[in-house]
Amino acid sequence: MASSTLLLQPPVTARVATVLVRATVLASLVLSLAVMTTDTTTLQVGINLSVEVKFMDVYSYRYMLGTIVIGAAYTLLQIANTIYGICTANQSAGSDGVLLFDFFGDKMVSYFLATGAAAAFGATKDLKAATEGSGSNVDKFFDNGYAAASLLLFSFICCALLSVISSFSLPKNI
Repeated sequence: MASSTLLLQPPVTARVATVLVRATVLASLVLSLAVMTTDTTTLQVGINLSVEVKFMDVYSYRYMLGTIVIGAAYTLLQIANTIYGICTANQSAGSDGVLLFDFFGDKMVSYFLATGAAAAFGATKDLKAATEGSGSNVDKFFDNGYAAASLLLFSFICCALLSVISSFSLPKNI
């Protein structure tokens, strides 16, 4: 029976490819986090009055920050779990519980990342349109919001790809 569980495990090359895609997700999440957290601008409200606007002043950007942090934590956990399974040739790496955790975790996190990107895109579009023609210098602020949301969208696409990859092992093993 032990030899049949060895045959059902994904090959090492597939697991290495999964780690590389997860590393891409993590890198784009970290870049998105860096772009988002450094996003500030100063608005001239009056002649002698200026207000500093930060990303935390926009609720959708806060939600995006939360999705980035949760996505990065999940991705780090999965990278560590996969590397541990590769290095130790761990027999539990192909168990039903781990396969189900990979499948449903990838599904949930990918949809979570998609909602974070969508919220940021929507808020950025609406707020940029509302401030157009006001003579303010918020274009760079909102362009950074678009850049961070685009990186988060790329993370979603990679995570959705991982979800599809993890679904391939379910019919064979469960």
